[in-house]
Amino acid sequence: MTGHIKEINADEYQKVVLDAPRVVVDFYSTECPPCEALASKYDALSEIYGEFVPFIKIYRQGNRDLSLALDVTGSPTVLFYKDGKLVGDKLTGGIKRSDLMKNIEALLTTDEIAAARKKIVPFETETDVVILGGGPAGLTAGIYLSQAHVKTILVDTALPGGYVATTHQVSNYPGFIEPQQGFMLSHYMSEQAKANGVSFRAAVDVNSVDLETKTVIVDGVETIRAKRVVIATGSRPRPLGLPGEDAYRGNGISYCATCDAKYFQDKEVVVIGGGNSAIEETLFIAKFAKKITIVHQFDHFQANKVAQDALRKLPNVESLMEHEPREFKKYAAMDMGVVVEDLKSGEKKELRTNGIFVFVGFLPNLEMFKEGLELDQWGYLKADHDMETNIKGVYAIGDVKTKAYRQITTAVADGTIAAISISKSL
Repeated sequence: MTGHIKEINADEYQKVVLDAPRVVVDFYSTECPPCEALASKYDALSEIYGEFVPFIKIYRQGNRDLSLALDVTGSPTVLFYKDGKLVGDKLTGGIKRSDLMKNIEALLTTDEIAAARKKIVPFETETDVVILGGGPAGLTAGIYLSQAHVKTILVDTALPGGYVATTHQVSNYPGFIEPQQGFMLSHYMSEQAKANGVSFRAAVDVNSVDLETKTVIVDGVETIRAKRVVIATGSRPRPLGLPGEDAYRGNGISYCATCDAKYFQDKEVVVIGGGNSAIEETLFIAKFAKKITIVHQFDHFQANKVAQDALRKLPNVESLMEHEPREFKKYAAMDMGVVVEDLKSGEKKELRTNGIFVFVGFLPNLEMFKEGLELDQWGYLKADHDMETNIKGVYAIGDVKTKAYRQITTAVADGTIAAISISKSL
């Protein structure tokens, strides 16, 4: 912690925070990976802006009453104050440097901003391997590379864990007799990678990637120069592209049961899809919702037998087979509509519900890369048996690459193969 950061407790809150003209406050916890990811950014920005704005830290668990009074229920949470009043965004979880800067500079004058920015000094870091993406594939590659004494930096625009971190339960990962919560499995992997020496750049903005020169610019200040690049950026939920979907995304339409199912306690929801993710996530949603209607285009589900058997035992789930959604509507908070079409008759009808969950597959995350990478017909990266792409020294692993099956186990296998191949080549 730098000299520009002061730690206080609840007794000092009135004097140090509310009575000050402007303040930044970080509510943190111990043994908190998101807090660790924030710490280096908070320290660095305090050196840049600390001359103009006090940077404060408050230990959340040690000041529970104050935290609850401010509705600070997670760590880290960063709050911004001006003349004793909360202003700007309430930042939580995987907090980015750019979001911190935006809110800090909103507290400053134009001259102060200019003076502070003069202190920003870009720097370079050299490494053997840079891994882009912190899901199971990227973390596994990091573990193997670090154990082989290969200097490795893992860069992720979110917190490490990947999509599996949002999965409520994983029941088929080897080594665990009982099903594991997705976020805990991700946590074990990231902590193992960290313990083996992987250097993390988590919750960052990736400004540019040059695969030919193996150069990655992070947060606009750090240029990482590597000998090898591993693309492990994974995939994201596929949207349906229907009228109303973009307008109500996150406001009635969700793609993450773990994130949002809790908001539908004793409510009715519609689930779109019939594959593994749709049925497995429905099992979780059923713990909260009083009624679930699954809309699926085929006359049978494509999910694994275990998930389907569990689904049949649920009394609060019904299925609308051989139907497809055509439009989403919103009437009020917790009052949604989805127009569905009977694929046999062509007739349409509207289902009124409290919320809608969409699970219809995924799209590869390749937006940060320019042209040059060879893709398959579905837009996934092609790679050889060593996981190397058509660009020498650039590897693709996990859900972002062409493969028959996308599972956690196949992702870690990709990471293992790429890491061993890279270790031998360096």
